[in-house]
Amino acid sequence: MDVPTYKNLINGEWIAAASGETFEDTNPADQRQVLGRFPSSGEPDVKRAIEAAEAALPGWRGASPLARGTVLLKAAAILESRADEVARDLTLEEGKTLPEAKGETLRGVAILRYFAGQTSEPSGETYPSANPATLLYTSRVPLGIVGLITPWNFPIAIPIWKAAPALAFGNTVVIKPAALTPLTAQHIVECLHEAGLPPGVLNLVHGSGRAVGNPLVADRRVAAISFTGSNGVGNGIAAAVQGRGGRVQCEMGGKNPVVVLEDADLDQAADLTIAGAFRSTGQKCTATSRVIVLQPVLEAFTEKVLARARALKVGPGIETGTWMGPQVSADQQKTVLDYIEIGKREGAELVLGGGALTHDHFAHGYYVEPTVFTKVRNTMRIAQEEIFGPVLAIIPAADRAEALRLANQVEFGLSASVCTRDLRKALEFVQGIEAGIVHVNGETAGAEPQVPFGGFKASGTFMREQGKAARDFYTQIKTVYLDLPPA
Repeated sequence: MDVPTYKNLINGEWIAAASGETFEDTNPADQRQVLGRFPSSGEPDVKRAIEAAEAALPGWRGASPLARGTVLLKAAAILESRADEVARDLTLEEGKTLPEAKGETLRGVAILRYFAGQTSEPSGETYPSANPATLLYTSRVPLGIVGLITPWNFPIAIPIWKAAPALAFGNTVVIKPAALTPLTAQHIVECLHEAGLPPGVLNLVHGSGRAVGNPLVADRRVAAISFTGSNGVGNGIAAAVQGRGGRVQCEMGGKNPVVVLEDADLDQAADLTIAGAFRSTGQKCTATSRVIVLQPVLEAFTEKVLARARALKVGPGIETGTWMGPQVSADQQKTVLDYIEIGKREGAELVLGGGALTHDHFAHGYYVEPTVFTKVRNTMRIAQEEIFGPVLAIIPAADRAEALRLANQVEFGLSASVCTRDLRKALEFVQGIEAGIVHVNGETAGAEPQVPFGGFKASGTFMREQGKAARDFYTQIKTVYLDLPPA
């Protein structure tokens, strides 16, 4: 079978990397399947993309916001018409199940439409002036060239929720997608390109973080960088961009708890814990990695979680009925298995899973069993560090005060959930939890496009994504004093 070769999009043209070299995109459910070859780009390609974005900026910045919104609406329609194809490719290159991939693709459609709508919203305010003859007002103006460095775990939703507002508000864009999911990024950019973006407004450069991401971050012509990924990389990007006077937005890790109170509906709590912990193979920054359970319901809740986890069907995401797919890569599989061994050494009790699946049709994929630890202490590494895999730690708590304290005793603060029938207890949790996203009787994962997304503490750099908060990041305020000349 012939393997297709793809190219970068720079200044409206599909071109190979300057090096002429490529890398392979493979299926994590069966590493023998090569899905495509993509450009191994480097600094010359990044510079060419930035130059194209720089040349296109005056025209795009000066275009009517409504015209920019029309392009996003067209892109949404194109993506929606290709949803089945895009979802299939997403599943093949990232591993999540086909229903999840289809849902993510349609979420991308909704995000494009939301930000298309934002282009018709007011872009400034008027103010009273001490001089009654002065018209005093503000307007929002684009930052300029924006660099987007996007992750592999949501290769449709996250690139779109970065690119759509950047474009809607008049910026030009250079996007570096994750090297593990280049095919999905190709689909997104093709939809936007075919929708009528002028040449140079959106540029796609494939390649590694070191070869493509580093020169993109370092270039002073790039006014802002939006990044989603690990804390180590994100903190380095933040320091570099802020050091040269740029604007930066980093969405990083999470160690998200579900707190189960004694009055919770335990079936509901178990269902949302399973969904949060094991959907997308736990490869979400908002995944449930800890569940803190009050002692009176600990045993009953644990039994319900284990019964549900045992019933999960693991396999290739493309197969009907699969509930959980593989890890995205051999490195990610090794990381998860290493953490499982760490948990065992630290004294946590492994009560389910804990190994790689290697028999039969699992032999050529990166599979890890759904894994549950009990008797976990909050000081253990499996309770403190982001694992990014299907590993759930069950932590007992004596009372609500201890549960809240344990929930907050991590460096992260992205998402959290509480399960209770008591409104007063729910609101006390909402007020006390140190997290940017809080759910009551819902799973920790999930986000809607019309509200801000982001976390506290080490989970981010305070600039929120999505919703109207996206405008705050991708624009700056201009204040205007308008006085008439003498008559």
